[in-house]
Amino acid sequence: MIATIARIRRHPIKSIGGEDMANARLTAARRLPGDRLWAILTEAGERHAGEGGNPQRWLPKSCFVRGVASAALQAIQGGWVNGAPHGAIRLTHPDLADLVFDPETEAARLIDWVAPLWPADKPSATRLVQGPTGWTDVNQPWLSILSLSSLRDLENRVGHPLGIERWRGNLWVDGWPPYAERDLVGRILNIGDVELRVTETIGRCAATSANTNTGRLDCDMPAALTAAFGHHDFGIYAEVVTGGEIALKDEIRA
Repeated sequence: MIATIARIRRHPIKSIGGEDMANARLTAARRLPGDRLWAILTEAGERHAGEGGNPQRWLPKSCFVRGVASAALQAIQGGWVNGAPHGAIRLTHPDLADLVFDPETEAARLIDWVAPLWPADKPSATRLVQGPTGWTDVNQPWLSILSLSSLRDLENRVGHPLGIERWRGNLWVDGWPPYAERDLVGRILNIGDVELRVTETIGRCAATSANTNTGRLDCDMPAALTAAFGHHDFGIYAEVVTGGEIALKDEIRA
């Protein structure tokens, strides 16, 4: 099965924004460079994070500000101003003024900016933290891979556009038959000399029910997936086995 890489995306801050990339250098047993480097802890998460500083171990998603608790967060877009995974980050939201800040020195500005989007009945946001690895939802150093043909079929099923941003995927592939990715678990994907081993399918939560243009719910996505397929999976995870450069339009062979 041959397809092409249509989009490469990273999300500098967990549940906060996202940006496209033209290329990336993958490293064996590592996440996509620059993806989920930062996350906003909540008061509930502080109990697991340790005393001050950055946590020294991976923490579960329940410790952080995230889209499943606030659909409004899903409408945030943006990434690094200079294109490299350091320095200033620029974020936009349809209901807020744009924010440009340095996560190393101006994290408090982000906490204040996000506050109107975070429900008052949820544990308050406390601080921005880095971790020993990226703050993805799984504690393994995997990439997420999604299929544009599967997305188009799902959009037809639910009756309206969904877009790619709500899924917060790393690689979007064009050319596979719809949902063929589900049969790739355990297989090796080749992108030139790069090898990726597909590890498991991705179960979806209610964060994917939010429209990323408005930050408002436009469906019940887990219910829609379950009604259509008997499960709420959409997309696959893969581990980098052999690293190297990948770029848009590269062939991906399964």
